[in-house]
Amino acid sequence: MGTHRRPKPPSRARIATLGMAAGAVSLLPTQSQAAPTTVDEVRKQVEKLYEEAEAPTEEYNAIREKQRKLQREVDGTQDRLARKQQEINELRDKMGPLAAEQYRNGAIDPSLQLFLSGDPEDYLDRAQMLDRTNGRQAESLRSMQAKQRELTQEREAAQQRLKDLEETRAKAGEKKDEVQGKLAEARELLNSLTAAQRAKMEADQEREDTSAGVSDSPTTYNGPASGRAKAALDFAYAQLGKPYEWGSTGPDSFDCSGLTGASWRAAGVSLPRTVKQQYDAGRKVARADLQPGDIIYWYNDNQHNGLYVGNGKAIHAPRTGKNIEIVPLDSMPYFAASRP
Repeated sequence: MGTHRRPKPPSRARIATLGMAAGAVSLLPTQSQAAPTTVDEVRKQVEKLYEEAEAPTEEYNAIREKQRKLQREVDGTQDRLARKQQEINELRDKMGPLAAEQYRNGAIDPSLQLFLSGDPEDYLDRAQMLDRTNGRQAESLRSMQAKQRELTQEREAAQQRLKDLEETRAKAGEKKDEVQGKLAEARELLNSLTAAQRAKMEADQEREDTSAGVSDSPTTYNGPASGRAKAALDFAYAQLGKPYEWGSTGPDSFDCSGLTGASWRAAGVSLPRTVKQQYDAGRKVARADLQPGDIIYWYNDNQHNGLYVGNGKAIHAPRTGKNIEIVPLDSMPYFAASRP
């Protein structure tokens, strides 16, 4: 996925500082690859590793979204199980006295009860009461049996959801390890540089950013957008300079789809979590019809996105080691656009 990226300058966010950004990631063994011999080669390999981390990051986001949904379902099922068990317990409590009364009044043969009774009318009254008692007990028993069946079904459903939840947790763990592995490799490469080499890399990036018109400097949106699109862009611009963090939806850091989702959420529009989901949910817009606030997709429909701001530029959360920035629309291979 990283091999088809057009060369683009990194932002003012210093790639050399990623050693700190990735410091929380446990260092993993470096995959077999040719060792870089120059500062420029280090930077290219680091860029490639960050690009390769984008796709599994979005996959991780999708799995985490499914995990949260399953967790809500499991929690709801557990609540229903508790309520149904309480209903069954209450029915059992009610049936206890009814069963005892039936035993007391119904254990003796009716003809013998009549013979032993000194008052036949009293016996008949008690017999009618016993019939009514039996009817109530039968109705309660049927109700309890029905609730018991429902309880059994809920338990089976809960067990399946728990199984699904464990599977998604395992998948999320695998994707997390994949992303962290890429970041750890990048960190190891950066740590191989001397202080002077890092300073040179930083200066080169600063110069290239300025030349390409890339900026993460705080500013406000003053373009032609109005309504919800303006609200979304106002929010996005307020995040300029904040760091990219994979899997994050704010408020202190964002990944690409986390930024687009949070921006439109600030405008009152709820978007799905991932790049792919946002692409599928939006109304597709031709490049010639782009308007500020539209969501831009680079490379393909599931890797990277941002918001069009007008004048051939977009705002996005780029990748680990960089900050939210404004870039030329063609700084990456343009794929499509959608309008929430």
